[in-house]
Amino acid sequence: MVLLTMIGRSEDGLLLSASGINDNDFSGNSSVEYQNQAKQLFKTLRMDSPPQMTIETGPYVFHYLLENRICYLCLCEKTFSKRLAFSYLEDLATEFQQQYGQRLYTVNRPYSFIEFGKLILLNLA
Repeated sequence: MVLLTMIGRSEDGLLLSASGINDNDFSGNSSVEYQNQAKQLFKTLRMDSPPQMTIETGPYVFHYLLENRICYLCLCEKTFSKRLAFSYLEDLATEFQQQYGQRLYTVNRPYSFIEFGKLILLNLA
């Protein structure tokens, strides 16, 4: 199960969109801790970072996909299929590029495309 999705620029770590999450979905730590870990991850990514990666964090894993200087990241349960997670991120990247591609590098405020988060939630339901 995908628990959290975030989208941001890899060059400066600016978060562009995110899905809402529920603390009831998490065992042990709160969702805020994982959101903070994701934000830290965005700050460490650069243009020369691997194009995709999986990073373990407690009972969960972060999967990320870097495409066109944008990072698509999700937090999943360890048992969730890695193949499905990356397929989800690829679909997300395609849709996000189609909707906002020309504006991705001109915005300066965090969560400029927060409305995309609603679409993310609809796809997860």
